[in-house]
Amino acid sequence: MNPYTPAPPRTAPARPWWKTTPAALGVLAAVALIGAFSFPLGFLALIAAVALLWFLPPWRWFAKLTASVGAFVLLAIGAGAGGQLDDTTARTDAKPAAARTHHPSAEPTNAPAPPPSYRGKPLDKAETAARAAGYTTAHHDASADHRAIVVRSGWVVCFQRASGGSDRKSITFAAVKSGERCPEKDGARIPWPVMPDLSGRTWRSAVGELTDLGVSEGAIRAESHYLNDTLPQGNYGTWQVCDQSPAKGDDITAEVTLELASPKSGCAREGSYLGDKDDDGVPDYRDHSDDRVRSTTTGGGGTGGAAGGSGGTATGGGSSSASGGSSTVGGSSASGGSTTSGGSSSTSGGGSSSTGGGGGGGPVVHPGAYCAPAGARGVTQAGTSMVCGPASDGRNRWHSG
Repeated sequence: MNPYTPAPPRTAPARPWWKTTPAALGVLAAVALIGAFSFPLGFLALIAAVALLWFLPPWRWFAKLTASVGAFVLLAIGAGAGGQLDDTTARTDAKPAAARTHHPSAEPTNAPAPPPSYRGKPLDKAETAARAAGYTTAHHDASADHRAIVVRSGWVVCFQRASGGSDRKSITFAAVKSGERCPEKDGARIPWPVMPDLSGRTWRSAVGELTDLGVSEGAIRAESHYLNDTLPQGNYGTWQVCDQSPAKGDDITAEVTLELASPKSGCAREGSYLGDKDDDGVPDYRDHSDDRVRSTTTGGGGTGGAAGGSGGTATGGGSSSASGGSSTVGGSSASGGSTTSGGSSSTSGGGSSSTGGGGGGGPVVHPGAYCAPAGARGVTQAGTSMVCGPASDGRNRWHSG
């Protein structure tokens, strides 16, 4: 062999057919065809084709990336042309409807059960029961007034609203004060009863009309219309209503007060006192006798009277006596069989006797009767000193002092 003879050129070995460019393009075409008949199989073919494109043909990286994107596009085109995408979407949409229509038992069974109704219960007890059932609680005023709830035991549940899933449940209560009516809806105005005109009605009739409106009988209070008169103990069903609070047409939001007068006295148009000619604290319509003690009073305030043969009046040092025209000064006397001492008087010899008011001064009054003005003084028939001042009901009455 001639060493100067050039060696024949080497030829590259032939590549296997599956590593050639036509084979790679065929794989891409296969993805589109398979996707036209079955989208799931086409998707699996797409994954296999992308893997082959990156490892088999001798392409540059950007050519392989372009071919991979093209495989996705071909799968979409093939599936769309074969109607696979429409069928898949239709089956996906129809499945829940079919389940709801033909298999009602397939509904979820883990939905939380609604809480029991606490309407009408005191707010504090409703919240305690709800927390025991696993709820967190909140509350607010059910009326349009947006009042703050301080003492929960004094409020009653009108509405409730539950929220949250099985893991975190909460319930909100809307309540009004005890004795109030629930509004038509949460946050609306409370439908208070409207006060009617009860003037001239009897107590029994007025209470019946108010309770028919929904007012509690315990919230209806009676008072005497006159300052110097008192209601009979638990027996004023026939007494007349002279004044009322609230006024006609106002909302009844709290207590109702009815001022009453006896049918014998009626409702006066002016003044707040009944006639009492003897100033004994008993109105004339109940006390027809004039039992005043007629006397002249000076000095220490003692009063006395005398009636007899010659009669007379004497005062001094808080005591008096009268007997046959005799007089005493200084505290006691005796004449014609009569004696006086201290704050009392006695007469004899003239055939009559009288008893004065004692050492307190002022007119004879009855303990507990209405009086005016405050600070006025009087005495009882037994001689106890009395003063006019506010009583437990806020009105001026006679009491010891």
